[in-house]
Amino acid sequence: MAPTPAWHPESLAARLPFLERRAALTAATRAFFAARGYREVETPCLVPVPGMEVHLHAFRSEYVPHLGAGTRRALWLRTSPELALKRLLVAGAGPVFELARVWRNGEAGPRHAPEFTMLEWYRPGLSLDGLMDEAEEFVRAACPPRVAHAGVATDLTLPFERLTMAEAFSRWCNGMDLLATVTPEGQGDAAALRAAAAAIGLPARPDEGWEDLFFRLLLDRVEPRLGRDRATFLTHWPAPQAALARRDPADPRAALRFELFAAGLELANAFDELTDPAEQRARFKADVAERRARYGAEGWDVDEDFLAALGHGMPAGSGIALGFDRLAMLAAGARRIDDVLWLPFAP
Repeated sequence: MAPTPAWHPESLAARLPFLERRAALTAATRAFFAARGYREVETPCLVPVPGMEVHLHAFRSEYVPHLGAGTRRALWLRTSPELALKRLLVAGAGPVFELARVWRNGEAGPRHAPEFTMLEWYRPGLSLDGLMDEAEEFVRAACPPRVAHAGVATDLTLPFERLTMAEAFSRWCNGMDLLATVTPEGQGDAAALRAAAAAIGLPARPDEGWEDLFFRLLLDRVEPRLGRDRATFLTHWPAPQAALARRDPADPRAALRFELFAAGLELANAFDELTDPAEQRARFKADVAERRARYGAEGWDVDEDFLAALGHGMPAGSGIALGFDRLAMLAAGARRIDDVLWLPFAP
């Protein structure tokens, strides 16, 4: 028997309790940030550069001049509003937040949809510790005291755990010293990580470099243990995974980045923001080269306009991207992301 379509009255009736909880969550989110002096903004969805993360795939479109000026060029649906929101920080609009519609091609499943909502917020002058405080307050205010997903329950009244990546690898990878596999310049040492993995009985695959092996260890050994009895901030990522975060002045082998987990779900990713345009350019160029090496020539180049904005001067501070649909799943007790979408994606 064919599944009931999403537009069918019975299908909507089954989702409606979850959707009503999502609507209440949206209202509570706006109230939370307004009370803390944030300005809600809207930034473009159709952009020349959708994001710089190597492994995200974007939806391509094209601008064709007709009634307006301009030249024919490729555009993309954004994978995140991050680069646009940081431009607004340069302009002096902060602190800001956006409930942003975003797109990631190829992502579909119980926890993923190719079109979804991202809550991002940025505050100049806020430290990463301060952002963890604020994220904890927000999640606790937005969700019931106890949440669960796929048999994993989390008590949100308990203080959220703050665990460094080095501590997590030492705990669950048989004492592995993860940062010993990162050079002082912030590069991954593939040979060192392969040797460390082999020493704990997990030999590297022939084609695995530092990044691939790091993520295999993270996904197999670490992430399944996070955000269970209480929520977890996984902090101080190794510098090769800094993305748009500053490296830690106390140990440049680590980056000032965290992810948040609750009920076994990854909810958010956050940075103490990198404001150095030269270092960011070098990272972007490496990202473009890596994307082309892995996925071919089609894609996008370095975001020169963003780098120009960074060069003008972005205030120091922190920012976070939180999967709003996943938070709605926890708040509503939903099993699948489709339950909290008015019209789910039909693959």
